[in-house]
Amino acid sequence: MKKLVDTNIFLEILLDQPARPKCEAFLDNNEDAAGISDFSLHSLGVLLFRKNRAELFRRFVSDTLPELSVLTLSNPGYLGLVEARDKFGLDFDDAYQFCVAKESGLSLATQDKDFLRVGKELQITFI
Repeated sequence: MKKLVDTNIFLEILLDQPARPKCEAFLDNNEDAAGISDFSLHSLGVLLFRKNRAELFRRFVSDTLPELSVLTLSNPGYLGLVEARDKFGLDFDDAYQFCVAKESGLSLATQDKDFLRVGKELQITFI
């Protein structure tokens, strides 16, 4: 099954955090990684711009966007955000990732243990 890649996978790599090697290995070894949400892309941009790392964002976009589709929720899909919050106790960004993956028919690759709660409704790959 193709995967939506969560923001935290990219952050580990971009910010050279401790889990970078396993996140890079995951992306290198998973050609079925299909997408990044528009929310993730915007969040990465906001963070990197705040850190005065706009050039890193430019390189990320140049390297990543040819490989991954940018996915967004449909207008009706936004109604599912509150439902996901109420049902699984997710915050907004996790609810958004959950809804994008579900609406797109994808599994989700993440490091976020909050997604343990959604395993009955969405296939999760923990990195």
